[in-house]
Amino acid sequence: MSLQKLWRKLWKQLSLLSLFGLVLTWVVSCSPGAPPTARSPEVEFWTMQLQPQFTDYFNTLIAQFEQENPDIKVKWVDVPWGDMQSKILTAVSAGTAPDVVNLNPDFAAQLAGRNAWMPLDEMVPAEARQQYLPKIWQANTLDGKTFGLPWYLTTSIAIYNQDLLTRAGVAQPPANFAELAQVARQVKEKTGKYAAFVTFVPTDSAEVLQSLIQMGATLVDDNGKAAFNTPEGRAAFQYWVDLYQAGLLPQEVLTQGHRRAVELYQAGETAILTSGPQFLKSVETNAPAIAQVSAVAPQITGATGKTNVAVMNLVVPRSTDVPEAAVKFALYITNPDNQLSFAKAANVLPSTATSLNDAYFTAAATPASALDTARTISARQMQSAEVLLPSLEDIKELQKIVYDQLQAAMLGEKSVDQAVTEAAAAWDAR
Repeated sequence: MSLQKLWRKLWKQLSLLSLFGLVLTWVVSCSPGAPPTARSPEVEFWTMQLQPQFTDYFNTLIAQFEQENPDIKVKWVDVPWGDMQSKILTAVSAGTAPDVVNLNPDFAAQLAGRNAWMPLDEMVPAEARQQYLPKIWQANTLDGKTFGLPWYLTTSIAIYNQDLLTRAGVAQPPANFAELAQVARQVKEKTGKYAAFVTFVPTDSAEVLQSLIQMGATLVDDNGKAAFNTPEGRAAFQYWVDLYQAGLLPQEVLTQGHRRAVELYQAGETAILTSGPQFLKSVETNAPAIAQVSAVAPQITGATGKTNVAVMNLVVPRSTDVPEAAVKFALYITNPDNQLSFAKAANVLPSTATSLNDAYFTAAATPASALDTARTISARQMQSAEVLLPSLEDIKELQKIVYDQLQAAMLGEKSVDQAVTEAAAAWDAR
């Protein structure tokens, strides 16, 4: 037999053996006596910069959940704060998104408008929904549909330097913007320093945008069109323009973000820091002398008396292949008991009513530290606090338009009326 014929014969035998092996594998796998191995659903959970401070907390929480739900496994991935938006955008676009994601409503709403998240109204039982604060639940809806579960909250308070205010002849910290303007004049005249730093950087804090609502303006109407070209809107623009042009705000407010507000307060250069109670820890660490003369007061607001709250939520991407397990885990994280424990660990506020009514938030220790007082003030504010900015998928674009026009008016490049008119026109024509 020639070598060529021998190879041909061997190849036929190998081909038959391979085919037989494939058939045998198929028969065995389909046989009633050999069912495929069942795999527990795995929930991939992304948070924003909670490691390493809360590593033990979440490892314990996940272990408890898995013990109570042995058929579900959880994989926790912590993403740096600055990377979350780009990472989740990439993952959603590629169809590789995790199953539960920790975001804020502003950014979550942007993707909710593109149907990135699974609607939760039919997935969450009515009794579970009723546990959350109604106004906070509303912040997680868009066009009448729920896209996220509320998690933890932060609400701004006024942290103030008692020594600076005393030197300026100010007996009480300002409660509203009208009082803030007067305090700003006194602080500048008596001490040469500033009362506060409020950023007008379009990509940074939305504090100024929120102030328009607190002063009585409406940002958009029911059709999404600009609604701030009104006497109230122009008065709010005029307020900030007057403060800046009178030299009562640092020039850096046009170029520096909220981080600069913290730095100036810790350096003793400003009298008031508008921020969350958690920043008291930073002041104690970075500026002990300033911390010793710091006290706290309720959030500075406008004539409406409205106070703002920031919400962190949990969303479930529409692409998840374990929707029931994902929602079950999200509800577990945000149930009253776990919200209370996390709020204590992280010095934040819970979004469930029973947790917020716990004595930890309603009764300060005696004697009360600034942090204790801040916690009780924040909890009291939650009785009426709300997410002031409307649920718009392009809310950041509105902020940029308003801040750009405000800056132009502050620099004297255009009148307040022109700035407001052009801001409204730019929003409607976007």
